[in-house]
Amino acid sequence: MSRHPASHPASRPTDGDGDTVRIAVIGCGAIGSLYAAHLARVPGTEVWVVDPWAEHMAAIREHGLRVTGVADFTAEVSATTEGRDLPACDFGIVATKALHTRAAVDGARAALADAAVVSVQNGLGNEEVIAEAVPHVIRGSIVPAGAVAAPGVVRYDAPGDSWFGPFEPSPAPMCAVERLAGLLTEGGLRTHALADARGPQWTKVIFNAATSPLAALTGLPVGRVCTDEALRRQVDGLIAEALAVCTRAGIVPVRPPHEAVDEAIAEAYGHKPSMLQDVLARRATEIDVLNGGIAAEGRRTGVPTPLHDCMVALVKGLESSWSG
Repeated sequence: MSRHPASHPASRPTDGDGDTVRIAVIGCGAIGSLYAAHLARVPGTEVWVVDPWAEHMAAIREHGLRVTGVADFTAEVSATTEGRDLPACDFGIVATKALHTRAAVDGARAALADAAVVSVQNGLGNEEVIAEAVPHVIRGSIVPAGAVAAPGVVRYDAPGDSWFGPFEPSPAPMCAVERLAGLLTEGGLRTHALADARGPQWTKVIFNAATSPLAALTGLPVGRVCTDEALRRQVDGLIAEALAVCTRAGIVPVRPPHEAVDEAIAEAYGHKPSMLQDVLARRATEIDVLNGGIAAEGRRTGVPTPLHDCMVALVKGLESSWSG
């Protein structure tokens, strides 16, 4: 017998003000699972997850969502494979691959119609896609990492902060940003509510865009990419182009990107970034929202980005080779 029926949840819990906060997590891979499980620990929340992976959803319904690694607990979460089964929600968290954003949000459009919806995805441009379907959008950038170890089980590998702020063209109210950040912090994932979250988002994007495509194209882990003399010149060039775009756009990174490079060499030398993992599995990559996102902002602001354009062309060419 399922503990968490997909269409008939238990009576709604309440917070100190007598109001339930209902949250839908769209995409229940590693990040979606971590955020859903931590939110479900907060009194007064009702958390739903939606993902097409039927085995994962069934395990969550039957046994709860188990977190191992940095934390160790099991959370009660309602799970479904169909966005149309979601009830109306106060908040949405989009945690799919960027390639699936539009279809995933469209599938849950009815449940998210009055919700404040945050992207915790990689890259740039996800918020624009979400804003095509819902009116109140939050810009998000996150550090926590993990992996789904088995259906219903997520391994929490690396803690870290998250930063949320209103998405400027279609903003959620600041009070909603603060409320969601507070719930996540209470659940164990420290989250900062900012008036302008572009700085943290671009800080992460710059590092990923400077290292991930080079790893994907060479097959090397991030540490070797950053310590090979010839490849490091490309890393530095990609960073310089992105910083020029930031300067023109009025975006201030929260830390120098080269600090992140040095940290990766010291702490994650053998790490294979997700783009390399996608290439090894011959899956479509997120190059369009990483280097492609930086190049798009460069075009908008009049800053040339030939190295980022080159990364997009090379990775896209590699992807096309798989289909002959």
